[in-house]
Amino acid sequence: MSLCFKGFSSRNLGLLLVAAPLLLTVPARADSAADAAKKPPLPTPIALPTLSPLVKRVMPSVVNIVSEIPPESVGEGGETATGGEGGQGRTPFDDFMRRYFEQHGLPVPGPAKPPPGTRGVSLGSGFVIDPAGYVVTNNHVIAAATKITVVFQDNSKHPATVVGVDPKTDLAVLKIATKTKLPALQWGDSDKVEVGDWVMTVGNPFGLGGTVTTGIVSALGRDIQHGPFDDFLQIDASINRGSSGGPTFDTSGRVVGINTAIYSPSGGSVGIGFAIPSSIGRLVVKHLQEEGHANHGYLGITVQVVGPEIAGALHMDPINPQGLIIVDVANDSPAAGAGLQPGDVIKSANGKPALATHDVSRVVGAARVGDKLALTIDRDGTAMKLDVTIAKAPRTDPNAAPQTVGATDGPTQANSARGLWFTTLSSDLRDEDNLSPSATGVVIGGISDDSPAVGTGLMAGDVVLSIARLPVVSPADAARKLQLVSGSGDVLMLINRHGTLQFMALPVATDAAAAPAGGAKK
Repeated sequence: MSLCFKGFSSRNLGLLLVAAPLLLTVPARADSAADAAKKPPLPTPIALPTLSPLVKRVMPSVVNIVSEIPPESVGEGGETATGGEGGQGRTPFDDFMRRYFEQHGLPVPGPAKPPPGTRGVSLGSGFVIDPAGYVVTNNHVIAAATKITVVFQDNSKHPATVVGVDPKTDLAVLKIATKTKLPALQWGDSDKVEVGDWVMTVGNPFGLGGTVTTGIVSALGRDIQHGPFDDFLQIDASINRGSSGGPTFDTSGRVVGINTAIYSPSGGSVGIGFAIPSSIGRLVVKHLQEEGHANHGYLGITVQVVGPEIAGALHMDPINPQGLIIVDVANDSPAAGAGLQPGDVIKSANGKPALATHDVSRVVGAARVGDKLALTIDRDGTAMKLDVTIAKAPRTDPNAAPQTVGATDGPTQANSARGLWFTTLSSDLRDEDNLSPSATGVVIGGISDDSPAVGTGLMAGDVVLSIARLPVVSPADAARKLQLVSGSGDVLMLINRHGTLQFMALPVATDAAAAPAGGAKK
């Protein structure tokens, strides 16, 4: 019987079957013991470092925060129902970007408002800091929430109550009922963190649950103009919406930061995240646990870094100016009682150089009420030392009555000088500039094309509070004082731009036209 296999007879097939074993014996001969001894050994696999043991240790202490938001608050603070923070509390960077666009005369971008009546869910992160059930998160994660649920990594859910919140540092402490001790994290020392150190974060980005990211510390002491205690760690570990309130760990598994904000033109991570350092967080959390509110120290001053643009007006070295200039001293404050004045330049606080705004705020924030703060200042070229007693921060009255203001004034010879036209701060201008009812000063109604103010950063709509450290009370008063001091060099002007105080300098120049070419308020 003859078998056929696609043109092959059984004879041909038999030849193939016989030849196959011969071919298979060739590798066997090459892998003989003698030949194998001549081959180099296979390389040993490289043992790459892993964070797995660290993750397993800290992950049970990191939680997801789910906050139910009433319909009227949906869309006020960010994304909702899709994994981002929401509710009435805005993220610090939302506020920073709003101020940035407003101060540069640009339209403020923002998410579209959801349909009326939409019920929202705000998703964030947090971590257990006390075995008794205390959980740390961001204030903006739970602001305006009607119901808060803490979700652990095993998907167990626990209703939470608010122990205390501190909007100034954007921190909140929650409490959940528990019959057993919870795995709690330990604080690390953010003062020992250096740029380039490795860090790890765990959070709930976009509602996906426990997510681990790693990176390095990119910068220290970042000020994003969120509040008086800005001193953020900048990290490049991926942080997205929903990660706010989660911990930033050092390589020992200790919390050195609380993730709070990101810089993101698109809404996703671009490698620029900000975390509250543990040196601030641990003190605030302790106060919230024990008293339900933060006992921040209070001086009653607003400061600005002395830059080259105003150094000349202060008779300081414009190449390397150092210090913090006081732009505002609150009435009846410890600073006012100690004799501090707007225009004073703080050179050191408790013996430490004052080079950035947080150099003073950190000292004040860490101090207790009643402690003394030793300041070295420069006032008109004279060095002085003043001791200020730290006080408890007063509570502001949101219902304070506005001051009486008049109508806006047109450009005249009486209210114009150096190409600047001044007008009265009216109620409408207060609303447009987002100023408080108690704000004072006069408004720059317009700037002529040949004014020395062109190119300095001064803008129509800026509220002028003082000229050469002399308070101004009316448009005519501002024009008179500006004309009076213009012959003595660069003129220091204190302005309020959309609620932010800052000093700016008007350079020496020949007098410009009395009134601007087209002087309408922006």
